[in-house]
Amino acid sequence: MARTTNLSRPIIEALYTEALVLADEVRAVFAAGTREPQIGEDASMRLALSTEGLKTTTRMMHVLAWLLNQRALFSGDLSENQVRLHGALPPDRGSDEAQLALLEPETRELIAETERLHQRIARLDEAWRQHFDMASPARAFQERIGRELGRLRDIG
Repeated sequence: MARTTNLSRPIIEALYTEALVLADEVRAVFAAGTREPQIGEDASMRLALSTEGLKTTTRMMHVLAWLLNQRALFSGDLSENQVRLHGALPPDRGSDEAQLALLEPETRELIAETERLHQRIARLDEAWRQHFDMASPARAFQERIGRELGRLRDIG
């Protein structure tokens, strides 16, 4: 199997579409936190919704910005050097378990989905920055065995 040496436009476009759909779901869920509180509404739940909503929307903005940089690279609007220097995906700020516990299960799952997407993009970003030159543990083991066999041949 041929090794991937770069990202492809179809991968970026598929991830971009996925991220746009997810961002729209995030917007719809967390827009409720911008309305006036209802009588008897739990303040701690509203605070959790606001706090986790901010983290989640920021996470999605970072993912979308990274994908837009990659799209700009493919279209020639940015150079590879520009993207490598200024287009890194910022680290994620994880959710607060105590805050999550106050939210509805559907909202928690949506947040988890954004975290998983960020993790996937972070792995792609890291691999791309290393020019997809990440050695597999199996290959590293094979190379070590080869070096040891060569050393034993030289001794014997």
